Amino acid sequence: MSDCSLPRTERLRSLGAVRRLFEQGRSGFVFPFRYVWFAEPDAQRTTEVLFSVPKKFHKRANKRNLLRRRTKESYRLQKELLAGIGTVNLDLALIYSTKEVLPYKTIARAVEKILKTLAEATAEQQA
Repeated sequence: MSDCSLPRTERLRSLGAVRRLFEQGRSGFVFPFRYVWFAEPDAQRTTEVLFSVPKKFHKRANKRNLLRRRTKESYRLQKELLAGIGTVNLDLALIYSTKEVLPYKTIARAVEKILKTLAEATAEQQA
């Protein structure tokens, strides 16, 4: 059974790493997420992720927290899709970009699609 946890070491917290991610990273959109990712070859394979729900779209903190929790849970349960990326240091930001509060299934499908896209893109990048 795979490890389905999301420890603090897998969260993107470094200000320098976040700045590098948004300056040099590639981006894409899968409804309802805009995602930004940055991959570089490294001997140690690490994946760090950042979750964001902007205050611009959801003024109430309880809605932002609900959406952030749903996103974290769907990532946590599906992160094994990134297991085959080889020796790549991957930083990922998932930004919820719609005003609607969507159900968990919709969020989970979008996160799954994003993770599959990243797995393919990093595989191409290594080849």
